[in-house]
Amino acid sequence: MEPKRKIVLATIGSLGDLHPFIAIGLALEAREFAVVLAVPADHVGKVETAGLTGVAIVGGFDALTETLGMPPDQVARRIMADQTYLMNRILMPWLADSTTALDDAMEGAVALVASLFVFAAPIVAEMRGVPLVNVLLQPMATFSAYAPPSTPDFRMMAHAPTGPIGRAWNRSVYGVMRGVLRHRHGRHVNAVRVARGLPRSRQALLLDTPLGTDLTLCCYSPTIAPREPDLPKIARVTGFAIFDSDTGAPETLDPALKAFLSAGPPPLVFTLGSFATFAPDDFYTTAAATARTLGLRAVLLTGSDDESAGKDIHVCRYAPHSLLFPRACAIIHHGGAGSTGQALRAGKPQLVVPHMGDQYDNGHRIEPIGVGRTLSAKHFTTARAGAAITAILTKRVATKAAQIGARVLQENGADAAANEIAALVTTRS
Repeated sequence: MEPKRKIVLATIGSLGDLHPFIAIGLALEAREFAVVLAVPADHVGKVETAGLTGVAIVGGFDALTETLGMPPDQVARRIMADQTYLMNRILMPWLADSTTALDDAMEGAVALVASLFVFAAPIVAEMRGVPLVNVLLQPMATFSAYAPPSTPDFRMMAHAPTGPIGRAWNRSVYGVMRGVLRHRHGRHVNAVRVARGLPRSRQALLLDTPLGTDLTLCCYSPTIAPREPDLPKIARVTGFAIFDSDTGAPETLDPALKAFLSAGPPPLVFTLGSFATFAPDDFYTTAAATARTLGLRAVLLTGSDDESAGKDIHVCRYAPHSLLFPRACAIIHHGGAGSTGQALRAGKPQLVVPHMGDQYDNGHRIEPIGVGRTLSAKHFTTARAGAAITAILTKRVATKAAQIGARVLQENGADAAANEIAALVTTRS
């Protein structure tokens, strides 16, 4: 038998970044590839429990807090408040060492599949002369002139519907942003490139498709982000790539949670994902008060080991979204790409309470399709949250959410992504 061809998948970030890559890795393993997942150190164990080979290319969150000299809640608040801090103090300082670690992981590999935030990926792919696959988990990351990001950092953009003048404005704004990013980070990136025998590059991180990209996989549903005319020809919209486990092993609902769900009508489900839970502020206190005010049951996924169950409020650290969300009456979440995808698949109304980055944009995209609303975190009070939840608990929203959910449930982003990667590798071998 011929040895399996090795493919390295690389991602940096929270579980919303990790899970799609595990899903794609498992789909590639099923197609007889040998998969290595290059991830932060604290995700290696989960990757290996899921059945894949994991290697660390950066330190974990504990190492990050130690380096920055701040407790986890302060680090989370700083990152959520200022994305330039994430670039300047975390991602860029990691670049040189992560390039070395990723290059080591690539020994014998035939392709590199990486998220947009693995800035070492295009450097290593060019060094190794292998195909590079760029994975976008958020619709805003296409930076389209037709549908630009709807986030506080992009408030100056002309938003849909955009005519020729609006699109020209958006392109000019992107041009200015590219110049700023080159000025801020170009010298650092080029120092790493030159040290590894590569020529300098004038590409702008994030806004430009990474140098040498052969294929871009947009791992989100076209129901919230149809293909725009300026999406590159090498891009494919696959649907969400779903993996749903706390440990990496197959999961079931906790018996206490299962009993709570069976004891009454479908509850509200409140979650902040895996990162914002480090600094939730009053979110869960307000969530419980809002549920009681509305006379509704609720499940709170807090990320904390302090778990409790009452008559109408069940508090737990984690539950598999694919098993819990379909049993909710509505889902109130932070708007992360993974949570948004799971809420859409569940076919339930949703209220997005964004805290940072693409969460604002994801929330903006669920409103026009009629499956939910958004409410800013600073306005998440009992009165305003109660009014917003009441507004989505209607037959019209429930019907639309169920219709969209049936469509999204038919998509298999992991399989679609794996098929595209396998086809690229085959044509390049």
